[in-house]
Amino acid sequence: QVQLVESGGGLVQAGGSLSLSCAASGRTFSMYVMGWFRQAPGKEREFVAAINWSGGSTYYADSVKGRFTISRDNAKNTVYLQMNSLKPEDTAVYYCAADHSITAQAMGVMGGEYEYDYWGQGTQVTISS
Repeated sequence: QVQLVESGGGLVQAGGSLSLSCAASGRTFSMYVMGWFRQAPGKEREFVAAINWSGGSTYYADSVKGRFTISRDNAKNTVYLQMNSLKPEDTAVYYCAADHSITAQAMGVMGGEYEYDYWGQGTQVTISS
């Protein structure tokens, strides 16, 4: 069993930065592909970024490419999402997810409605204009 806990959300002005963290319980964190997803009010949950088990392969949604960076520290059982040049349209609840059987790219293909192994509870990110 793996539990995921997101943190780092908040309110920032457009153009600002935020760093999200997702801490995982359990000793098998390094076996999982990790992803970040987001859900804005009235919209479906969408893929943001994913990273493979070693951190050597990452995949991003076009909407965040060049602005967001996903990384992981397997020694700390944590995955991060550095978000720069934030826009009001980035406002959403951000979730992390873990899955042991698909690739980071596949997370991008399967999207936010797929039943990954584990989901966190989410953290709110609000960007003011």
